[in-house]
Parts: sequence; C-alpha cells; structure tokens
Amino acid sequence: MKKKIAIVAGGDQSELEVSLRSAAGLYSFIDKEKYDLFIVTIVGTDWKVEYDGKKYDIDKNDFSFTDSQGNKTRFDFAYITIHGVPGEDGKLQGYFDLLRIPYSCCGVLAAALTFNKFFCNKFLNEFNVPSAKSILLNKGDKVDAKAIEEELGMPIFVKPNGGGSSYGTSKVKSQEGIQAAVNAALVESDQVIIESFMQGTEITCGVYKTKNKTVVFPITEVVSKNEFFDTDAKYNGAVEEITPARLSQVVTDRVQRLTSMIYDYIGAKGIIRVDYIITEGDKINLLEVNTTPGMTATSFIPQQVRAAGLDIKDVMTDIIENELTK
Repeated sequence: MKKKIAIVAGGDQSELEVSLRSAAGLYSFIDKEKYDLFIVTIVGTDWKVEYDGKKYDIDKNDFSFTDSQGNKTRFDFAYITIHGVPGEDGKLQGYFDLLRIPYSCCGVLAAALTFNKFFCNKFLNEFNVPSAKSILLNKGDKVDAKAIEEELGMPIFVKPNGGGSSYGTSKVKSQEGIQAAVNAALVESDQVIIESFMQGTEITCGVYKTKNKTVVFPITEVVSKNEFFDTDAKYNGAVEEITPARLSQVVTDRVQRLTSMIYDYIGAKGIIRVDYIITEGDKINLLEVNTTPGMTATSFIPQQVRAAGLDIKDVMTDIIENELTK
C-alpha cells in the first residue's frame, strides 16, 4: 500500500501564490510510483484537498477527508510548503506533532526561531555567526528616524520580522523614507527589523540531513538587476542566479561548513536554505535562514540539486523516508 502524502500549501500572508507554485513543483518532483500525492490548501480556517477533480474539506480533528463515496483518507506524511504563517512559524508543526503525523521540515522551536529574523540572527551571533547590525520595532512603537540613522547609518533595509519573498521589504536611503518603509513592513508582520547595509556578494546555500548522511548543495550567487533582491527580482526574472557561485574553493568550503553547522545549531530537519552576504575580506555574514524554501522548478534548491548531479526525486524520497522510518 502506497503511503499518502499531503503537500500542504497556502498560508495567511502575501506568499500564498508562491506557496501554491511550490506545491505544484513538489507534486512534479515526488515519486508517484512510491507515494499517493494530494495537494492540501490551508488559508485561514478553510482547509481543502483536491481529489478526482473535486475539492473536499479537511477534517481538522485527524487531518483526513471523506470523499463523495464516503471513503475516508488519512494522510501518512505532510510535506509543508507554506511560506509564512502558519507553516513556517511553528503553528502547523505543533498541530502535526499532536496528531503524530510526520512532516518534512523542522519542529516547533526551530520554525518559530528562524521565522523571527531578529532573534534568529541574535541566537546565531552567539555561535560567532556574524550578521548586520539591527534594530527591532514592534507595532505601535514610535519611529525615531534620526536615532535609527545614527545607530545604523544609511542606506538601511527595513523588513517584516516575520515574512519572506521580500514582501514589505524596502531599501531606504534617507531619514525621510523610514516611516513609509516601516508602514509597508507592518502590513506583513507586527514586528519590523531594520538592518544596516552590507556591500558585497549575495549567495545562498541549501542543505539537508538524514539519519545516514549530510548533503550540502552547491552555492548559488544572486545578482539582482534591481536595487536589491526584491520581489520583482525573485519572481519576474530581474536577477541572474549563478550555480555554482563564483567563489574561491576556500570560501566555498567555509560557506558550506557554516551552513551545515547552522543546520545543527537551530535543530533543523528536512531541507533548509541559508542566505548570506560575502563582504570585504571574504567575511561571511548571515542574512536569514529559510526552513521552508521555495520548491518550484526554477527555485534555488532544485537548481542546486541539479548542479550537484542529484535527482530531485531521490532527494524528496530521502526527506520523506527519513521521517516515516523513525
């Protein structure tokens, strides 16, 4: 009997459409001879599954559905590909833990930590992983533009503290632009992280681990045609993505070792992707950790899998079987 895999997409933030594209990518990647695949969408309290051309409500009591013939289907595994709330911040992981349903990505603590950019960076700073100087603002806090510039200089980046795909992210070059940038970030999150600018080469590196092996992928260099790697660059082609990155072997080895270490520091599971800026003197600076990276055919992780000479279907099987065989 094939195991039934729910590819869980959707979410409550602007990354909903990106999540649905990742779900389609995963549906094409996962071995259909080995598993029965279903796409489950979660948007607020509306949980649906598509089966035989029809949509059915998910029973949240046991994460199952009953079709029009009265047949009940329970899922054996959840591949979470929600980018944002509730799939990236730990909420959905807690739900699956309670139901004893294995899933693809890291658990509640690691998800909650990495979703909070400010506290994740501070946590990893304790392990001597450098990142930009930053300030955290909560919704309702007074924005003192003069003090922010004195603390961080100019330009700065203003980002939602919980969110991704660069939605609500702005590069600000003067005090006058700070309030509007904070307002834009607050649309995505109740907290805002403001970071000092780092001049350098942006890169990203994926990794996954199972009980038997560690696989660190080739690094991708990100060359945006815009001011920074914004939403337009990510999804409308205004970027050059070079895999493997144009780095020396020494720097490549250092980045890959650090990525593997970060995986262990945060207690990750499944595939994660870590983004960095390489600044003067080959200093490796953390940007953020992504525990549910994009999985469309053109996303970074599939690119890196291909560059490593691996089959994405085998990687997906590794992720699934590592949790099913516990």
